[in-house]
Amino acid sequence: MSRQPGVPGRHARAGFRAARADDSTAVPQGLLKAARKSGQLNLSGRNLSEVPHCVWRINVDVPQEANQNLSFSAADRWWEQTDLTKLILSNNKLQTLSEDLRFLPALTVLDIHDNQLTSLPSSIEELENLQKLNVSHNKLKTLPGEVTNLRNLKGLYLQHNELTCLPEGFEKLFSLEDLDLSDNRLTTVPGSFSSLPRLMQLNLSSNQLKSLPAEISRMKKLKHLDCNSNLLETVPPELAGMESLELLYLRRNKLRFLPEFLSCRLLKELHVGENQIEVLGAEHLKHLSSILVLDLRGNKLKSVPDEISLLQSLERLDLSNNDISSLPCSLGNLHLKFLALEGNPLRTIRREIINKGTQEVLKYLRSKIQDAGPTHSDSAQETTAMTLPSESRVGAHAIATLKSLDYSDKQATLIPDEVFDAVKNNTIISVNFSKNQLCEVPKRNNFFDSLPEDMKLLIKLQLINLSFNRFKVIPEVLYDIPTLEIILIGNNQIGSLDPQKLMTMENLLTLDLQNNDLLHIPPELGNCVHLRTLFLDGNPFRVPRAAILKKGTAAVLEYLRSRIPS
Repeated sequence: MSRQPGVPGRHARAGFRAARADDSTAVPQGLLKAARKSGQLNLSGRNLSEVPHCVWRINVDVPQEANQNLSFSAADRWWEQTDLTKLILSNNKLQTLSEDLRFLPALTVLDIHDNQLTSLPSSIEELENLQKLNVSHNKLKTLPGEVTNLRNLKGLYLQHNELTCLPEGFEKLFSLEDLDLSDNRLTTVPGSFSSLPRLMQLNLSSNQLKSLPAEISRMKKLKHLDCNSNLLETVPPELAGMESLELLYLRRNKLRFLPEFLSCRLLKELHVGENQIEVLGAEHLKHLSSILVLDLRGNKLKSVPDEISLLQSLERLDLSNNDISSLPCSLGNLHLKFLALEGNPLRTIRREIINKGTQEVLKYLRSKIQDAGPTHSDSAQETTAMTLPSESRVGAHAIATLKSLDYSDKQATLIPDEVFDAVKNNTIISVNFSKNQLCEVPKRNNFFDSLPEDMKLLIKLQLINLSFNRFKVIPEVLYDIPTLEIILIGNNQIGSLDPQKLMTMENLLTLDLQNNDLLHIPPELGNCVHLRTLFLDGNPFRVPRAAILKKGTAAVLEYLRSRIPS
């Protein structure tokens, strides 16, 4: 095909308008040409004060090259262009966006962060395919209500603006999974947020919130809630019922009390540092069975309850800058990797021991447990339960109140019958026999290498900790316990995995296989999509490499799936 330059062709150019020549200086034609093929255009960091007209009309107007050369190869058929799906305009000097934004209805990603925008055009509602909208680091004071019509939006990033309120109708964003409103001037959170059924991450940090709506507890899929640096004096007790919550940040507020986390069994990190909390009791701790990080720094705590020893998964504990004068010896039974104590008026531990680090402090506390031994008053008390250290050696508190049976760190080869007799008719949900020399499950860890078949009768078992034993494979009986959510079997001798059987454990959320003998990770393990936390560090396998492991569970599972033979 050959035509005179400047003469429009009826067939190829039908429905298109000639592009304006003055746009070419702002956006190179080569960049526009590439965008028509790829569907992606990156104009970040170009010092733009306005978006060139040709960008909005990239899929509407006839490109300039059509007027200059009408002999096209198969690769240059501009009329067969790809609709623009990704537009990046970040790090410019934009103050407004044109209503011509409506000419890009195929956009799935619009990134305009780090500009000087004070408003958004109402035509944004016509981007019905938009999945990610990043308007962070601008000067927005309000959002147009039309934003709430973006029904396919999954990620909305509005941090570092000047928002004082949000438009009504947020509940219409039913596809939203990630919402960042941090560093604004919000004083309230709409109760309608509770109607966002798929929201998994909500960042409200660095605002002026004095309270949270009780309705927030209805977010059944919320995993990450960040309310750092606000003015919160309390949190609604309903927060304790958020079963899916894994990370909770409440630092730098005005909290004086904590809720009881009754249903937060998946909570892995709780950050409540730099508040005004005066009391930490057993009721705040007893349900945190999965907690890995507990940040209590910069509060007004005078003591730590002995029930801290229930947090057997805890790895990091920050107690710095409180008013704590002594520590419970039971703290020594935890497997902490990090313990911060500076800034406390501690009198029971010498400074030289604290300066030697976490492991020396824990070792010292364990030695005090052994030095104490049973006293006369201990033996005189009625044997009703194996104690937590806060009671006498045998007390009813752990069983009756905490539903916990603890006989750990005794170097025992068997569990005395009186320990089990003490349970009587009480319901037990947690048993801790770690740091002993048991060679079998008591018949009525240690060196276990197998588990009895009768364990499958534990039809409500949700967590099992088999760390530091001698298992060579995951015990078969565990596959017959469908309620299991957490299996901790690190520091054993596990040499192989059966991904097909693990896939049948649909409720399994956490699998800790650290420090075993795994030379090979089967790619089919990637099909265990129900896993939220998978620990594989400390094994001798070569792939996945450490860089993949550092990216987290989702990245590891995706990598493994990519290696499944097709």
